[in-house]
Amino acid sequence: MKFKITSIAIMLLLSATFTFAQTTGPAFGLLGGVNFQNLNGKDMDGDQLDNDMIVGYHIGANVQIPIAPEFYFQPGLLFSTKGAKTTTGPITSTYNLSYLELPLNFVYKGLLGQGYVLVGFGPYVGYGIMGKAKHEGGSVSYESDIEFTNTVDAGDPLTETYFKPLDVGGNIFAGYEMASGLFFQLNAQLGLLKINPEDNRLPENELSLMNTGFGLSLGYRF
Repeated sequence: MKFKITSIAIMLLLSATFTFAQTTGPAFGLLGGVNFQNLNGKDMDGDQLDNDMIVGYHIGANVQIPIAPEFYFQPGLLFSTKGAKTTTGPITSTYNLSYLELPLNFVYKGLLGQGYVLVGFGPYVGYGIMGKAKHEGGSVSYESDIEFTNTVDAGDPLTETYFKPLDVGGNIFAGYEMASGLFFQLNAQLGLLKINPEDNRLPENELSLMNTGFGLSLGYRF
């Protein structure tokens, strides 16, 4: 009897959710904005990094899929730039990383005034597609493309910069959407995956790099 009641309740819940989704339908959005990014973690000796933020940007699209009144699943696709700046003695190094990023957020969208308050969170998966490393000291400057790889071999040159292509972490954001569809939000990200590859040239090092940062987005939903 309990099994039958539970089955009926689940069927009613799924039916209500499906009906709600059909009634309201998905809403597509375009957005872009500025990133303030850093690389946090530990250096080769195991000490905490003290890098400086760099300014980047993001641009892309997402879709809000209703799952219950005022609650939505919001997958998206972004092009996002990240990285950091670090100074060691007379040398300043700047790392610019570009990712294709898939955020998978759950969003609360509640009526407030003439629009909606937005609160969201969820995981993201990013994949590095290109990047630049620039090293400057006095009048000397050296710039190279970043190579994305999971392992650095013993014979690979020390003059190149390597990162893992895969990045995984968490998102959280809050914002406001106007009745017209225009919205803005404050975003924060915490990388959970080490993005520096295994380096067989320096087997004893404790280097650990993770993307972190925050940003501002402006977009339009239709």
